[in-house]
Amino acid sequence: MMFTDLRSLRTMLMALIVLVGLSHAVVADEIYSGPQVSEKLPPFEVQGVFGDAAGRILDFVTTADQSPVVLIFVHDVNRQSISMTRILSQYTSSRKKDGLHTGVVWLSDDLTEAENQLKRMRHALADDAPLGISVDGAEGPGSYGLNRNVMLTILVGHKGQVTANFALVQPSLQADLPKILKAIAAVAGGPVPKLEELPGMKDMMAQRMKGTDRKGPEAPNLRPLLTPLIQRNATPEEVDRAAKAIEEKAAEDEAVRKELGRIASTIVNAGKVENYGTPTAQEYLRKWAKEFGASDKKEAPPQREKASPTKPADEPQK
Repeated sequence: MMFTDLRSLRTMLMALIVLVGLSHAVVADEIYSGPQVSEKLPPFEVQGVFGDAAGRILDFVTTADQSPVVLIFVHDVNRQSISMTRILSQYTSSRKKDGLHTGVVWLSDDLTEAENQLKRMRHALADDAPLGISVDGAEGPGSYGLNRNVMLTILVGHKGQVTANFALVQPSLQADLPKILKAIAAVAGGPVPKLEELPGMKDMMAQRMKGTDRKGPEAPNLRPLLTPLIQRNATPEEVDRAAKAIEEKAAEDEAVRKELGRIASTIVNAGKVENYGTPTAQEYLRKWAKEFGASDKKEAPPQREKASPTKPADEPQK
């Protein structure tokens, strides 16, 4: 009887160890950026770029006061991040009459370069969405704790507090936008719109149907594959396993190869590879940029790191 009890006890302990290990693995895969739900939204300053706001210091949080607000922090400039920013900010700006405030925050270490870039790609952004360049550089407001390993940080707030936080490594209109819209409706009221009802979505879908969009259908979502690769605390063995899974998918699907090349090239050409994961992961990103990327640009020196490529991938051809 005692042997049986000891064996049962050992079995229970082993099961507990496995469960604890799994829970730690889940937590390790989570990515955080910015204030979390129920935390305060501290005020911060940006410099306006367009129209009457050009050159002025703006504070989106103070302007919103206790009203609902959506803040979109743009860390990386590429097709996916700009598509999400444009569609989401067009929708939130259209609900200004309902008391919903919007703030698009451009993150860059070079204020002049960021301003010139924004002016070049003005047509790729929402016309009425308030936009400004962070005066705190690429890290953004110090009190916000933004994560430079994500493409976008989207915060929904009300009464000076965060009600929803979305740290997007690889933004997807189909996967992420419905969740964001639901969080907005929770504080601003009204129904959750369907994607095809959003301003700008119809035009985007029409362009794809006509074949005028350079990439055609939306690129495959590689976020579940890339997230384990770029974890800062990942071991070399864990990075190798994640890379193997990615390369197996790439070998099977041309669309995955193209998207992997685009993502890796964007990171490497922007001089941001040092911000992604461990040195082992960074070597894989360099390898994929060279192997699958279409660009022949050289990696920018880390000491002169820029906020984004000179010409954003999302900027449509004229």
